[in-house]
Amino acid sequence: MNLKRTFGAILTVLGIIGLIYAGIGIINHNNGATTLIVVGLIALLFFFSGISLVRTTKDEV
Repeated sequence: MNLKRTFGAILTVLGIIGLIYAGIGIINHNNGATTLIVVGLIALLFFFSGISLVRTTKDEV
């Protein structure tokens, strides 16, 4: 079991969920702009760090 890859996958999924939440909030105009910007930036950070962890972690044999 590779813990780094699992953590990377979890971060990627959380990033995708955050981006979807921010996108829905922007379309519906129901949340403050500051909140959506913060959620969007954190989601981007989670998404790209998760992708990076999955890509750079070598498989254990």
